[in-house]
Amino acid sequence: MPEATRGDTNVHDPNVDLYLEMLSAERGAAENTLQAYRRDLEDFLAFTGKKGKASAAVTAADIASYLKQLGERGLAPSSRARKLSAVRQFFRFLYAEGIRTDDPAASVESPKTARPLPKTLATEDVDELLDEAEKRVQSARGGKRIKALRLQCLMEILYATGLRVSELVSLQRGALVPGDRVLLVRGKGGRERMVPLTAKALQVLRHYIDELAKGGGADARSPWLFPSRADQGHLTRQRFTQELKELAREAGLRASAISPHVLRHAFASHLLERGADLKSVQQLLGHADISTTQIYTHVLEERLRTLVNQHHPLARQSRR
Repeated sequence: MPEATRGDTNVHDPNVDLYLEMLSAERGAAENTLQAYRRDLEDFLAFTGKKGKASAAVTAADIASYLKQLGERGLAPSSRARKLSAVRQFFRFLYAEGIRTDDPAASVESPKTARPLPKTLATEDVDELLDEAEKRVQSARGGKRIKALRLQCLMEILYATGLRVSELVSLQRGALVPGDRVLLVRGKGGRERMVPLTAKALQVLRHYIDELAKGGGADARSPWLFPSRADQGHLTRQRFTQELKELAREAGLRASAISPHVLRHAFASHLLERGADLKSVQQLLGHADISTTQIYTHVLEERLRTLVNQHHPLARQSRR
């Protein structure tokens, strides 16, 4: 097992390389994700290295001491929790692979964090945005018409599916499954999932694809659903966000409160408000872990409270 050098602030532990190789090969982790894990783990091992300990010798007390030191460095609870998550997953891997006979991180408690509720929109606001996008198409002429159709298509798909903005703008022309009403989406870590489209979103999408083909040229031949002259070959997240905010202003809404991410949250919240279960929403959003989706439990709690107040036989009776 590797030995840490006391006082070394840049300890290299081969077990970190093994862990990152697994994330890359088995889970398809992106390069940015791998680098983020490496930074967090090397920061932790630099701390334990000052005690002469590599990953094979770390104890739960060492991890707790590291978290305390992070607090003294002024890191927010959310940042400390993220670093602890990286450490936990690392030691879980070492235990599963038999490199360690125990998991020292299993008993360490996470820093208490106040998880903010996601920003969302009322259904009436979303209706205003979609109506404004449709009005643009009706009034657009010439070259502006395909751009108006593109924006309408983006809006309808986003609210119908709750895709991440990166997933949305990078959809390929063949993402629409032939003969069906679903999109094949490649999400984080290369994981694929199928998401259903509403009848309106499908109608707008097909109309947009037809118009794109009629236009001819490079855009008609592009493999991307939303081609662009950008380096990536497709519409950028930044450009779509700009167009969305312009649309919001035209609809009389506060542009600063609206973004693709807010519409993704609106999709999830509105589904839950109308009876969808958390597991289904998790699958539609492409969350690998349901704990990520649990940020929406406030919506479920409010729906259940309303359900009881409206339908329980004693809810409308004053208590004696």
